[in-house]
Amino acid sequence: MLIEAVKLENSGAEPERRVRDRGATERAILAAAKSLLAEEGFQNFGINAVARRAGCDKQLIYRYYGGLDGLVEAIGADLGTWVRDRIPEDAGGMFLLTYGDLMERLALLLLEALKNDPLMRRILAWEISENTEQVRRLAEARSKALALWLERMRGSLAPPKGVDAAAVNAVVIAAIQHLVLTGAAGGQCAGLSLKTPKDWEKAATALKRIVRGVYG
Repeated sequence: MLIEAVKLENSGAEPERRVRDRGATERAILAAAKSLLAEEGFQNFGINAVARRAGCDKQLIYRYYGGLDGLVEAIGADLGTWVRDRIPEDAGGMFLLTYGDLMERLALLLLEALKNDPLMRRILAWEISENTEQVRRLAEARSKALALWLERMRGSLAPPKGVDAAAVNAVVIAAIQHLVLTGAAGGQCAGLSLKTPKDWEKAATALKRIVRGVYG
């Protein structure tokens, strides 16, 4: 038994266990930071608050993430994963034959994803109301991930000649963001009720008509 114990010690089993524990702790810290941001915003976002939420020593946040800025960068990197998970790079049963097909799919996926993600809605609200370095990092990470999605998906698809696609897409995305923010805050937008699935179907239909009106 003693020999087996020595072999186990020399086999590296204990370091492997610590590595696994570190990974779990890193994930717990990141999850705690995201939930804290979603619920309370940056005004209550700090090392101590995240450590309490994660149930760990705050020194682990410095060790694993380098402090608060590193943790924000990790959340920003996680937003890229959010785009891949919520806005998948497949046609979803649609035939993407035109640029209009592509933008319709993006608009509908983005609308649905933002409706169901309080952290992302919080980040969108910060973009409008705050201009801090931390908010800019998160906003830029999300925008970059969306741009990369569009670039990968479009292939040879091109908007109609004479259409400023960058400007049109910015307006469409801004409309989607405003819909989900006002819908979450007050259940309506400019007189359009946004409380029931049927209400959101109306909004989605309107988005499709706008996209098709421009791109065909």
